[in-house]
Amino acid sequence: MPVYALGDRVPDIHPEAFVHPDAVVIGDVRIGAQSSIWPGAVLRGDYGTVVVGERTSIQDGAVLHAVADHPTVIGDDCVVGHVAHLEGCRVHDRSLIGSGSVVLHEVVVESGATVAAGAVVRNRTHVPANALVVGVPGQVRLDASSEAPILANAAQYVANAQRYRDELRRL
Repeated sequence: MPVYALGDRVPDIHPEAFVHPDAVVIGDVRIGAQSSIWPGAVLRGDYGTVVVGERTSIQDGAVLHAVADHPTVIGDDCVVGHVAHLEGCRVHDRSLIGSGSVVLHEVVVESGATVAAGAVVRNRTHVPANALVVGVPGQVRLDASSEAPILANAAQYVANAQRYRDELRRL
């Protein structure tokens, strides 16, 4: 897998994490136990820090980047969908970031919240716990998300990562 140090910025990947061979991890990136980084995902900690908690999936083609003043921090038991872009934001535990969504600088997504597929969450937006963000620009709908399906999805990816560790082979 392409894992790169950049100067003194060196990734810290937990031994129980799964990073697909076609994902790219550069610089100050920390990946927690049982988390999974899927094909085509790019986690780039060149200017700032990128943190992925435990049991969190970063799916195919997602881009996580950070700037010096704003790390990108994803909590435990989160799901970041395919081709999502997160930069300089904080996503708390048990949250879902939908496929193709964009979550920008200084956004805070509280626990149990969902950013819907294709939504754009603008700078400095606060997404309360269990809220749903939809649309472009993102509109917050209170109490429209639930942690239970997010936890189920996160657990499914923990199991899938173990399957890949056990069965994936290059032909």
